[in-house]
Amino acid sequence: MSKQKEEKTNVMRVLDQKKISYTPHAYPVGDAAPDGVSVAQMLGQDPAAVFKTLVAKGASGGYYVFDIPVAATLDLKKAAKAVGEKSITMLPAKDLLPLTGYVHGGCSPVGMKKRFPTVFHQSCLEQDTICVSAGKVGFQVEVNPADLIALVGASTADVAAEG
Repeated sequence: MSKQKEEKTNVMRVLDQKKISYTPHAYPVGDAAPDGVSVAQMLGQDPAAVFKTLVAKGASGGYYVFDIPVAATLDLKKAAKAVGEKSITMLPAKDLLPLTGYVHGGCSPVGMKKRFPTVFHQSCLEQDTICVSAGKVGFQVEVNPADLIALVGASTADVAAEG
């Protein structure tokens, strides 16, 4: 069996360039991107330590990135408050690629076309490492949350809906 060359995504190249250590993970992908909880199960990870990246638009017209545990739902009121907006709405999936350079299911807080204000759910600070998309469906990177927050200039807040 020949050893396959590990595929590097743009996110992995950014982490390498910034000398941030990470563990790459790959998972099988069918016709559609699996939901985040399924990805966590495939990787043998606690869903509380696997984060999805969501993009929203504020009432002012600004764009914002939110990273929350895969089993959680973004609370739009809390998220708006965290970024100082009156209200926010989720970005339509068709607008994701032109704005960020990423497709739905492969959106990462690292390496977007442009840097947007980013908020991680505060629970990331309770984890030794968290997994986020490596910028391509089927790939994740596991990284220290403090390193990730520093890299993307993020803040933390309680932006998930209760329960």
